[in-house]
Amino acid sequence: MTKVLTDARSIRIKGRSFLAVMLSPDLPFDDWLIRLDDLARRSAGFFLGRPVVLDVTDLPIDRAQLKELIAELSTRNVSIMGIEGGRPSILGPGMPPALKGGRPVADFEVSSKEASVEEPSKPVVAEPRPVTQSLIIREPVRSGQSVMFPEGDVTIIGSVASGAEIVAGGSVHIYGALRGRVMAGSVGNASARIFCRKLEAELVAIDGIYKMAEDLAPELHGQAVQLWLEDDTIMAEKLN
Repeated sequence: MTKVLTDARSIRIKGRSFLAVMLSPDLPFDDWLIRLDDLARRSAGFFLGRPVVLDVTDLPIDRAQLKELIAELSTRNVSIMGIEGGRPSILGPGMPPALKGGRPVADFEVSSKEASVEEPSKPVVAEPRPVTQSLIIREPVRSGQSVMFPEGDVTIIGSVASGAEIVAGGSVHIYGALRGRVMAGSVGNASARIFCRKLEAELVAIDGIYKMAEDLAPELHGQAVQLWLEDDTIMAEKLN
């Protein structure tokens, strides 16, 4: 007699990929946490609801130091979903799982069609289609919306409101005012750039290096600007 091993009580297990923020702390941790607090203070909600991976590759720390760091991050509402680069000796029960083999490009494929942002409270979701290298959004990105496109460049034909966010694997082009947050080169692309017609950003970042609004030269405020990365420093100049 053959026994059927599938019934209504079976557990379904699937693979799924997500875009996570990678934090790479430096020693001493106290100084690094001060810088992290500064980022959180000047960009409220930056880590809220985000999956975060902690990269401790090559850090000479022990298990007690790692547990203390995770606890400090927890008090700041930074939830660690996994640890990358940690030696087996510093990991243990009750800690986030070890991760390896993370890919800088998301597993999903996106539509070659142009996307349009309409609902103010919903993120843009890419429909599985043949892979493209650019995403064009023909509407303004409103406060509370997030556009995430790790596969390439993002072009916004409109403005990006305060409280909105653009995350791109490549460059970001905004044919309007940039008042929210933009992160270009999010998958390790140091050659990515940010272009906007009117710079009023809350935060700009390229390949993980960020600047807040008050860190940018005052003469750039309200101007058409391009930003790029040079020797781990964000550079900016007016566009003619």
